[in-house]
Amino acid sequence: MILRRLLWVFVVLALSACSSSPKRTGPQPTPLTEFKQTANFTTRWHAQLGDAGNYLLRPAIGKTMIVGASSKGVLTALERGNGKLLWQVNTGMVVSGGVGGDESMWVVGGDKGDVLAYDTAGKSLWKSKVSSEVLSVPQLADGVVVVRSGDGRIAGLSVADGKRMWSYDRATPALVVRSFASVTIQRGIVYAGFAAGKIVALDIRSGSLIWENSVSQPRGNTELDRISDITSNVVIDDEQACAIAFQGRVACFDVAQGNPLWNRDISSDKDMMLLRRYLYLTDVEGVVMVLDKTSGSSLWKNEQLMLRDISAPYSFSEFVVVGDFEGYLHALNREDGHLVARVKLDDSPVAGAPLELDGGLLVQTHNGGLYSLTLH
Repeated sequence: MILRRLLWVFVVLALSACSSSPKRTGPQPTPLTEFKQTANFTTRWHAQLGDAGNYLLRPAIGKTMIVGASSKGVLTALERGNGKLLWQVNTGMVVSGGVGGDESMWVVGGDKGDVLAYDTAGKSLWKSKVSSEVLSVPQLADGVVVVRSGDGRIAGLSVADGKRMWSYDRATPALVVRSFASVTIQRGIVYAGFAAGKIVALDIRSGSLIWENSVSQPRGNTELDRISDITSNVVIDDEQACAIAFQGRVACFDVAQGNPLWNRDISSDKDMMLLRRYLYLTDVEGVVMVLDKTSGSSLWKNEQLMLRDISAPYSFSEFVVVGDFEGYLHALNREDGHLVARVKLDDSPVAGAPLELDGGLLVQTHNGGLYSLTLH
């Protein structure tokens, strides 16, 4: 029943090995052009985690180690400073959701709804189960492991033993986009986006609804046209919560009451980044842009990477960094969006946004390459 209701376009958009297919039809990716490099990526270390399969897998960063996973079920812990192997564990399942946790506990989800927790040495702590495959990173806060499953349900599990504390679900349309979106937690509140453009805020201890609102309303005559799902994480700061819908809008809300602040017609299936006054995003065509968070007005946009399956952006130092389907990382000037640096990692897509690591960046490719880089 669940599988019949899922539209598998997200995997096609984000994870297909486009670079290896010479028969790509329809509009073609924008060719890369030469530019004057004024900054440089440098690789500090490189490790191999294993292929991500049909999933979007991302590592977790702790105080002393980094833990990542492959779709074949191998959990790998690396020394944070140099990428040296610390331990590996075979989970015995297909890992379909990235690694979540911190230095005290690592949590990972599988394609059958299994949720496994490990300690800092890779020893199994507990096993739990949710309603369907786990497509996103479990989040830990306030003694609760919050897990979102592929059917849109959210479960709160006890950090101590994995027992279910609460569950939240809502009605979904007949056709939805397969989503790797997780949840965002701040000050005891869980924020999540759903199919049909809904955003909610939940109490982390009970799962009870605090507020909900609409980012976007379904439009069109067919079920396909009416898809307006939030397929990325909600981004928040002390003042507002923002989300974006596929075939819909980007909208921001008052973080306390959920009152709408502004919205704009922009479609995306990628995560955004909210930092200080700015909202960084990549639209569905691969245009990288920055908006003023208070009004939604455009500050700049870059169209040089269109149709290259660009990842979510990450604002780092004086740059905005994105990956593409051919394994390139691109750095844009944060002030006006012009290209300043580029590096090729491997021949597989960089589907997830970079993470910040020790004054540099950490990037996982679809083939499982894990790269620690500097950018100056």
